[in-house]
Amino acid sequence: MEPELDNLEEKITQFVRLCQQLRTENIQLRQQLAVMTSHNRILVEKIDAATSRLEVLLARIPESKE
Repeated sequence: MEPELDNLEEKITQFVRLCQQLRTENIQLRQQLAVMTSHNRILVEKIDAATSRLEVLLARIPESKE
């Protein structure tokens, strides 16, 4: 009976360790996601600004009469 309990205790210890590791990894991934979401928002804003500038420049180019 004692070896079975020792085995169970070891499995529980491994499970707890894995849960802690996954919790830590999950926190890190959430932080990375927040940073990447922020970067993505900034890039979208830059693309929108560049698109607007290009539209203004294109509107200023006279149309060719061929």
